[in-house]
Amino acid sequence: MAAPSKTLMDFFQQPVAKRPKRSSSPPQSPLSSMSPATISPEQKLRMELNKAMALSKRNLKLCSANVSKANVAGASHVKLEELLVEETWTEVLSAELQKPYAINLCEFVESEISNDSAPIYPPRHLIFNALNTTPFDRVKAVIIGQDPYHGPGQAMGLSFSVPEGVKVPSSLVNIYKELQQDLGCSIPDNGNLERWAVQDAPDWRGSRPSGSRIGGGNYVTMVLLAVSDKGVLLLNAVLTVRQHQANSHAKKGWEQFTDAVIGAISQKRKGVVFLLWGNYAQAKSRLIDESKHHVLKSAHPSGLSAHRGFFGCRHFSRTNQILEKMGLSPIDWQL
Repeated sequence: MAAPSKTLMDFFQQPVAKRPKRSSSPPQSPLSSMSPATISPEQKLRMELNKAMALSKRNLKLCSANVSKANVAGASHVKLEELLVEETWTEVLSAELQKPYAINLCEFVESEISNDSAPIYPPRHLIFNALNTTPFDRVKAVIIGQDPYHGPGQAMGLSFSVPEGVKVPSSLVNIYKELQQDLGCSIPDNGNLERWAVQDAPDWRGSRPSGSRIGGGNYVTMVLLAVSDKGVLLLNAVLTVRQHQANSHAKKGWEQFTDAVIGAISQKRKGVVFLLWGNYAQAKSRLIDESKHHVLKSAHPSGLSAHRGFFGCRHFSRTNQILEKMGLSPIDWQL
């Protein structure tokens, strides 16, 4: 008789196996073959950011492969542990998924995914998309949301973000309006905020146009503008939701997990800017050591409250001013 398949509960009752070290690295770019003496600071930064983008794509492929493997094996679920693949986060949070609340959370998510009564969002390989896209040591700013969008095709594991081709939600429309008013950024035709989380490779060159800006910083060439680091962690407090049922996965354990994420940044990092929009996000300030970090607060960008303090908050330019004062590159908020 075949041995019974293990459940998430079985998994978390056993010690976590160490992941093997990466045996391969992304393909080398022409810049990587140059000697250190001939590499300019701009070229070095570009190499680092291209490496980060390749890592983000690798993590996404790894999550998708783990889900496909579970499907082929006939499993109705995949272990949450196998969906958090960014090694900087697994190291920081290694003990968190062993706690009793996490075991209960895993059992709940497992049962929800196995139940065919309603789809669960985001898709399984995107549940930890925020963490898999923005490594722990590259976080420069954090934008906290509440729970994922609950309409079909909307949630992608990044707070406030929706995939290209999906109607831009009203809160994000207002975020774009403030971004344009604050920094003069053009409003994109989609709601995908992935580029805030990790910088993509530059695809143009040339002199910087007069008057262009990314938040008060003056640069000589478009190369620096193209490769300015981003590192915006787009973190929802709750990482899954049942279709058409907002907050259906609230108070099941996700809040404790994401509080641990915020706490880890507060304790182990320095100089991160937290953008807290609305009362729910502002309640997370209790987890942040404001002697080490910077907290910006405003009303929520929703249609009901944006006019009560979100419009005019200038959080995007203020974030960049803070980063520049610390000697860090500003965030290129243009999408």
